[in-house]
Amino acid sequence: MTTALITGSTAGIGAAFARRLAADGHDLVLVARDTKRLREQATELHDRHGIEAEVLTADLATDEGIEAVARRLSDLKNPVDLLVNNAGFGNKGRYLDVSMADELRMLKVHCEAVLRLTSAAAEAMRGRGRGGIVNVASVAAFVPRGTYGASKAWVVQFTQGAAKDLAGSGVRLMALCPGFVRTEFHERAGMGTDNIPNWMWLDADKLVATALADLARGKTLSIPDPRYKVLMGMVKVTPRALLGGISSRTGRKYGPQ
Repeated sequence: MTTALITGSTAGIGAAFARRLAADGHDLVLVARDTKRLREQATELHDRHGIEAEVLTADLATDEGIEAVARRLSDLKNPVDLLVNNAGFGNKGRYLDVSMADELRMLKVHCEAVLRLTSAAAEAMRGRGRGGIVNVASVAAFVPRGTYGASKAWVVQFTQGAAKDLAGSGVRLMALCPGFVRTEFHERAGMGTDNIPNWMWLDADKLVATALADLARGKTLSIPDPRYKVLMGMVKVTPRALLGGISSRTGRKYGPQ
């Protein structure tokens, strides 16, 4: 029986990963800030699927939280075979409307925590000659759009670079780049979603199924839906100056800063 550690496990994409991995028979380490929700989630998954679900309360916007999760990932006696770096959030507002404290908190969670947790997991996995890491980014990584997009672009570049460096080690790394997914993400950021077209929404469970299949195939980048693959293909051939104006208008209307 293998063990998967999921950050931001109590809602959205993280919860979908937890449901799918538990159904597949994996033991879990569930990481989030809310102990009550974590315990409820762990009990439900244990009762439904008969797996062991460990609870680890940690705030990845703090050094203490990152260190606690890194220690668990480095535990050689209780190894983690799959890491899903999913924790993240959005800030409502344009550049300079968002406080510097909130911008730095985002970089702490999206970049520093991903770097440190990926490194802790990869080191232990390389020693065993096997393991997988999924770092959840976003299609926002491919367009010029504020701190959120920039932090997700870093996740993609870091993950793909690390995957090349670890090629042949038995450790697989993949950046997952979803579009709009029906989760608590927008609600927590205070963003309305009524104006987002229905065709742009993705189902979290289907997204996770595609992501795990892509990881098994050895992909280092997963855009888990044909609609967004087409959109990202268009992005590649759009002049950057024009793309910047489009993404700025679209970001103000639909997405986080």
